[in-house]
Order: sequence, then structure tokens, then C-alpha cells
Amino acid sequence: MSTIFPRSAKKTLGYSLVQVDDFLASARAAYDVNDGDALLTAEAIRHTAFAMQKGGYSPHHVDAALERLEDAFASRERERLTGSDDERTRSEEARELSSAVLNRLSRSPGHRFSRTSVLSVGYKRSDVDRFANKIVKYLRDGRALSADEVRTAVFRPERGGYREAQVDIVLDGVVDVMLFVR
Repeated sequence: MSTIFPRSAKKTLGYSLVQVDDFLASARAAYDVNDGDALLTAEAIRHTAFAMQKGGYSPHHVDAALERLEDAFASRERERLTGSDDERTRSEEARELSSAVLNRLSRSPGHRFSRTSVLSVGYKRSDVDRFANKIVKYLRDGRALSADEVRTAVFRPERGGYREAQVDIVLDGVVDVMLFVR
């Protein structure tokens, strides 16, 4: 299968050519099947990772394509739920998730997540807190914030910073809510 992704330089790391091509072929097949029992979901696409290889596909370009693919699968999942009991259930889940995220992010700055030990590196608390304020304004006041901004949020490292796994789980939840209400 040929793709349109540019390749990284021969001595620069990029995504595995075989893994990306295989994943895209399976994603295309899953999308074409278009049944309610899809094996591939928007959430699964968000958590897809590829091995790195010299001269592989440009991570920036592949990541952008995965974001568009995730949006397409999320849209299809939402359409499938329209008017069903599943839609009401999913809507309630999205409200509960939104509420849980707001509760977490409404904590005082510096105390929104668990911290790593002084000997370990985590996300810089001030960076995360600044971004958390944007999310709160989005959820509470309807301020502009895109799923892409949440997906691509980058935080500097800091000794004794916030635990990365906790922050990442909350950001995934925010993206789930955003994709459902879109």
C-alpha cells in the first residue's frame, strides 16, 4: 500500500512504515464495514502508537491523519447512536464525565493531580494548571477550545510535577466529551 505521508530523513526517527500502513488498511476496512459492532473505535485510534524507525513516516503528518480518522470514527459512532437508548446512555455518560473533569480541574492550582516524587519527572504543574483553566472555561462557560488543542497539549517536564498518567486520562476524557457534543 502506498501512502501520501512524507518520510523522515534517513537518519531521523519516524513511524514504522509497515505498522502505519497495516493500521491504516485495517482502519479503512473497519470504516467500510459500517456496522454497529465495529472493532475499531475513536478511542482506540486515539491510543494508537507506532514503533519508531530511521527513515519512517513523518510523525507530525501521521498524527494529523490519525486525528482526522478519530474524528470520522467519532462522528460515525455518534450517528449510530442517534435516537437510540444508547444515545441517551452515552449522553448521560458524557455529562457525568464532564462533571468529573470539572470537579478535578476546579481544585486549587498545584493540587489538581497527584505529584511525582522529587526524584521523578512529571508534567510541570504551572503548565498543566494554565491549560486546565482553559478546559474549565470551555466546559463551564462555552469558551472556544478545540479537540486538537487538547490532543496536542504539551507540558514541560518538572521534578515533582504532576503524574503524567493522571493528566493524560483527564485530557482523554475531555476529548471524549468534545467529540460527543460536536
